[in-house]
Amino acid sequence: MRLLIVEDNSDILANILDYLEAAGHVVDCARNGPGGLHLALTGHYDLIVLDIMLPGMDGYQLCRSLREAGCQVPVIMLTARDALDDRLQGLRSGADDYLVKPFALAELEARIEAILRRTRGARQRLQVADLVLDLDSCRASRGGQPLRLNPACLKLLETLMRKSPGVVRREALETALWGDDPPASDSLRSHLHLLRQAVDKPFPRPLLHTVHGVGYRLGEDIHG
Repeated sequence: MRLLIVEDNSDILANILDYLEAAGHVVDCARNGPGGLHLALTGHYDLIVLDIMLPGMDGYQLCRSLREAGCQVPVIMLTARDALDDRLQGLRSGADDYLVKPFALAELEARIEAILRRTRGARQRLQVADLVLDLDSCRASRGGQPLRLNPACLKLLETLMRKSPGVVRREALETALWGDDPPASDSLRSHLHLLRQAVDKPFPRPLLHTVHGVGYRLGEDIHG
């Protein structure tokens, strides 16, 4: 799982980071509200662990900003406040769970796993190698790095990922984009060029392959 931890206490942050990385998770960190919001909106995460008392922007505001931006990544809030009103405020701002400090790291991991068991059934996510497409948020990432794709490229990517590692014929890709009325010009080639620039150019291994005379396939290079 790829997790984001937003916590300004360096000791707590280090303990959470060490524990979750030792458990096999990929973890990014932020130590203030604005930095956490930027990472949450530009990265691809399975879950966010969010402290409430943060410099620059508190956890309540950060969580509300995420939800207003359409980000539905699950959030667990951390706080030393255990009053009912504080817990309710956290849940009303869009958090999925609430953990009061001090807490056992094993409990934090158990809550992360429980939330993801509930939410992953509802979220639609496609993955080919290290390329991920979240169909709910229409966000794509590769190796954890967000990809900038226009709507046409997103549609092509979804079509190719659903068929991976199979070959998708040109006609099927044109139908996915334009239905039964494709343009006379070779616009498909232009869109595929943009998709390849985003998906493959910054990375060492290409995933988008041309099958000459047939179409295109997305996946690891079958020739090694």
